[in-house]
Amino acid sequence: MSEVSKIEWTEASWNPVTGCKKISPGCNNCYAQTFAERFRGVSNHPYQQGFDFKIWPQRLVLPLTWKKPKKIFVNSMSDLFHEKVPDEFIAKVFDTMTKANIHVFQVLTKRVDRMVKWTSSQYSKNGKDRKLQWPANVWIGVSVENQDYIYRIELMKKVPAKIKFISFEPLLGPVKLTKKILMDIDWVIVGGESGYHARLMDEKWVSNIYEKCIESGIPFFFKQWGTFNSKGVKVGKKKAGRYFKKRIWNEMPRI
Repeated sequence: MSEVSKIEWTEASWNPVTGCKKISPGCNNCYAQTFAERFRGVSNHPYQQGFDFKIWPQRLVLPLTWKKPKKIFVNSMSDLFHEKVPDEFIAKVFDTMTKANIHVFQVLTKRVDRMVKWTSSQYSKNGKDRKLQWPANVWIGVSVENQDYIYRIELMKKVPAKIKFISFEPLLGPVKLTKKILMDIDWVIVGGESGYHARLMDEKWVSNIYEKCIESGIPFFFKQWGTFNSKGVKVGKKKAGRYFKKRIWNEMPRI
């Protein structure tokens, strides 16, 4: 929806769907819901309906109007694989992404079961059947907030995307990673939670992920500490900053 995004690992956002439903602990303090609800009832505002689910067919063509190549976060204010999004509409989103191949599209989901089911019905795994070939400019990622949701990573590997990534944000607990789990993963993002009700992210949790990324040769992107700094003190997102191991980590997938 916006040609400019403040999210550190992307450049723009595109929201053909808005609104969502909480499905796991990482959703509890959803930034998108907090933002959207501020405008509930404001006439003619894109979020006049707050965070209620809504499909925007008129936005499907938007990336085709952007002439400068961008990294675009798809549905930063929802989830493309939300249960209320019709299969046909997901197909239209993918059609736009395929046509707008000057851009890179970053699709991030918690609804990995539906993602695997839908993509397996549409896209070829080996390039030898009659299904569509996966567009190289579409990256697929899953959110993993703690050990309970690490299964999302293995399920994501069933998707024939060229670039697969994991967003450990908000990181709410330690995760046990191995080289096997990280096999075929192209990028890792880590970030703490921001906002008034933010939960603390322990520096040890970040270090464990970072070390496994180094072992496996995976690009590491540290998005933010969040409301709590590296010492566990509540100082606010801006003061907590983005430094980890005395530097800013902005590594991106190798394409």
